Amino acid sequence: MPIVNIPAISYGTTIGWMSPNTLLLQSKDSPTEVPLTDIEISWMASLPYLLCVPANYLVAYIGDRYGRKLSIIFMSTMCAACWILKLSSYNIWAFLVARCFAGIVMAASCVNCPVYTKEVCDSNIRGALGCMLALFFTTGSLFAYIIGDIFSYRTVLWICLSLPLFHLITFTLMPESPSYLVKIGKEEEAAKALSWLRRRSKNHYTIQNELEAIKKEQKNDIDGDKFLLKAILKDKILFKAFQIALMAALAREVCGAVPVLNFAGGIFSMASEGTGLILSPNQQAMMLGVVQLTGSLLASSVVEKVGRKVLMAGTCLISGLSMFGLASWFLARDYSYFAPAWIPVFTLCLCILCDASGLQPISVVITGEIFSFKYRGSVLATTMAIASLADFLQLLYFKPMASSIGVHYAFYFFSFMCISSALYTIIVVPETKGRDLEAIYDDLRGKKRKEKNKDIATISNGV
Repeated sequence: MPIVNIPAISYGTTIGWMSPNTLLLQSKDSPTEVPLTDIEISWMASLPYLLCVPANYLVAYIGDRYGRKLSIIFMSTMCAACWILKLSSYNIWAFLVARCFAGIVMAASCVNCPVYTKEVCDSNIRGALGCMLALFFTTGSLFAYIIGDIFSYRTVLWICLSLPLFHLITFTLMPESPSYLVKIGKEEEAAKALSWLRRRSKNHYTIQNELEAIKKEQKNDIDGDKFLLKAILKDKILFKAFQIALMAALAREVCGAVPVLNFAGGIFSMASEGTGLILSPNQQAMMLGVVQLTGSLLASSVVEKVGRKVLMAGTCLISGLSMFGLASWFLARDYSYFAPAWIPVFTLCLCILCDASGLQPISVVITGEIFSFKYRGSVLATTMAIASLADFLQLLYFKPMASSIGVHYAFYFFSFMCISSALYTIIVVPETKGRDLEAIYDDLRGKKRKEKNKDIATISNGV
């Protein structure tokens, strides 16, 4: 399964590349000869998120129409094109177009990779494997931080290009998703794919049972409106599930991690002014990457133990408190109050740890578990599109706002969003760990609560 998520490493490098190279491209040593402005850097950072909005539907369509495997191969092709374009020209327009390609990579890694992973893995480990997307993404970000601080500008680009090229070669060995093969009527090939994935004979009872479960799930999806989003809006339970998926996606994106990861070097540079910290901004950003990777490793080990709901609520709350502490530190420093130099490093690391260990993986896992095959791709595409638009606005205005009115306003906003998401999770979101759709939808209908009240009433009448 690591092969499936290699594109997530490539996606991580496109995000992590911005942090060390923002400082380089705006310095007198910039390879562009003329240092880039804050506005140009903001557009470079935000454009992938804007292009991710239509790209989500493009990659979802390719995945549903031509197969999950082809859509993931398409993703690596776009990632290779991103790095080739940066190698070919130092013009700002080449940078902007390359970052648009990065938006397609982002969309596919957040839509098709988790869908493919969910459809090829056993249900008892789907949460842990779903978390591997965040693990590989954080690995890519840290990798970009490190090589960006060690190697020359062009050497970094060549190293980043090697990742999608390697994936294009190796992923051809992987089978198509069994669910997609059943959808297009190739049940024999679906059985062979399951046999290869599970290392069992295709006639083994576990393979046959899993194949029947896939067929049953898709049979339930045959009837209904072909316009899937319209069907979701018309159905009360599906709409409630969609609201949960959207909230999870937004909580993941507006916790503060996105601008922190893109502008880590710049944020640490602001925070380090007059503090006498020994580490350079880039080295502090690398430390952030290590924390992010640690959080991703932690997520894959605890997600099947503590459950989705507890992990998401807990990480939202802690992330919110860390952003509140960071905002207060910047505010205190602006008014010349005592502000310990370790607070920005600690709070940013805590936010990134929570994002990597809970918000990033759990939002995708929950969405995959509360929708059937028919809706899964479209819902992931839609929630990712809305979240990407939020990211675009954050990145476009973060640096100008930080320079004009103060960075603490942004971090107070992130804190408010995180704490609100924690409360929503506790009150509304059902636990999905190890449960089928019917049981989850019973929770959304309130059936369990009604049955419990009915049992209490029956006991009372009996007494």
